[in-house]
Amino acid sequence: MAHVRGHEEQTFNEFYTEVKEIEKRDSVLTSKQQIERLLRPGATYFNLNPFEVLQLDSDTPLDLIKKKYRSLSILVHPDKNPDNQERAQQAFEIISKAYKTLENEATRKKCLEVYEEAKDRTDMMIAEKKKKLKKEGKHDGVPEDDPPKYKHAVYVMVMKLFADIERRRQQLEVRDMEERKRKREAEIDEEEQRDLQKEWQKNFEESRQSRVNSWHTFQAGSSTSSSAAAASASAAPVKSKKSKKAKYTSFNPPKIKPETR
Repeated sequence: MAHVRGHEEQTFNEFYTEVKEIEKRDSVLTSKQQIERLLRPGATYFNLNPFEVLQLDSDTPLDLIKKKYRSLSILVHPDKNPDNQERAQQAFEIISKAYKTLENEATRKKCLEVYEEAKDRTDMMIAEKKKKLKKEGKHDGVPEDDPPKYKHAVYVMVMKLFADIERRRQQLEVRDMEERKRKREAEIDEEEQRDLQKEWQKNFEESRQSRVNSWHTFQAGSSTSSSAAAASASAAPVKSKKSKKAKYTSFNPPKIKPETR
């Protein structure tokens, strides 16, 4: 068990030494190297932390933040990198965004709160480790008792918290986009319903006179048919009487023929 712990500590120490060497090297990077640092694979994760982008500690005062921003922005400016302007422009925008975040008092305060929370969580993690070791009867301490290792543990936690914040921001953005889409679809549906209602009302009004005229025609036809029927009914008996009278007045008895033998 002790051998395993020793191997883990050695691996951690090697990793941390490598990280510090990279940080030291990055602090004096050339224009090309700075562009590569800001656009390297996985850089999006590190670039969430504006202090990391500008290679500064969280307790750096604003005047030094501004000074570092100017030096870096000159290094990666597209005009200073004519053979790599597109990537230089991307790097320049990353640096500008980081500086704007730290220049603003409110957003800089939020970044510092992330560091404070990272320290609190790291301290809780160390306390849990020590509590576990105590239960196991061990009192050797933890690697984070070493100041450089503690600083690195906080650094890792800071990166994690910035990543969590970005993930939540993206989730809220997606949710907000879906809500706006739903509202817009509802608005479009309402507009279509209103247009259909207007079209129906327009057609109804336009066909009103046609319906009135049809009704008048129908009424007129009904009146004519009724009058004709009445006239026909009143004329029928008169004709019958005349016919009957004519029948009796025009009757002629047959002539008697003389008898022949």
